[in-house]
Amino acid sequence: MAAAAPHQRGEVLVDGKRLETLWIEPADKHRPTIVMLHEGLGSVALWKDFPQRLASRTGCGILVYSRYGHGNSDQLLEKRPVEFMHHEGEVVLPELLDKLNITRPILLGHSDGGSIALIFAGKYPDRLRALILEAPHVFVEDLSVASITEAKVAYLTTDLPRKLGRYHQHVDATFWGWNDIWLDPQFRSWNIEEYLPAIRCPILCIQGEEDEYGTIAQVTAVRARVPATEILMLPNCKHSPHRDQTEATLEKMAEYMALMEGSEETARVSKAAGEEQ
Repeated sequence: MAAAAPHQRGEVLVDGKRLETLWIEPADKHRPTIVMLHEGLGSVALWKDFPQRLASRTGCGILVYSRYGHGNSDQLLEKRPVEFMHHEGEVVLPELLDKLNITRPILLGHSDGGSIALIFAGKYPDRLRALILEAPHVFVEDLSVASITEAKVAYLTTDLPRKLGRYHQHVDATFWGWNDIWLDPQFRSWNIEEYLPAIRCPILCIQGEEDEYGTIAQVTAVRARVPATEILMLPNCKHSPHRDQTEATLEKMAEYMALMEGSEETARVSKAAGEEQ
């Protein structure tokens, strides 16, 4: 087993909020940086060892961060607005990349993180190399609302607060910040399909066939508007492919990146040859 890549924990002030970060050094400084955007109840810690395993598999440098209100970042102090993911994609993420001097990364987004990545890609199409998305949301489905309602019951009646408390410093604020906005009647009209036609980078979407928070309609909506989209549906997999089907997810991500970089190299060689003629 390969040794874990050197990593460094830190924090950065973005949009007036202190955000926790984890930076994993690249094995090859010429490889692109992967920026990981977690799910609606995620954090740096909840990714567990997946970032290290992805770094080992790809040789890329990897930035992981906890959004405002998550993990060990600043505590959420207000009710989230319906447009909170728009703010993350249009304001927070670009400022974060600027402050950390990250240019043209690959964005790897899970669930809400995937939605934020799509918003960023539609708003700033020239600022990234590719998108790798796990179970992204582009609109609200009845299935999502039903499962988030079940999560509310579980939080009130089971040991879910204790379990989530392993990954969040302010677990009640984190949970209710996520749950309340998704169950707000005004959120039913949330939709980011308008961002998709402007996206110019390739996209890989990975989704579990048994995803309890979204159907295949989410990723097919992405492909309908961004033709350079590949979809992988994984059997025996729910909402978190990197946890439910870790090896298959790692293998597909590494394969996709290798093919993408090969295509970029071919394009560079072809362009250079044309300039010499």
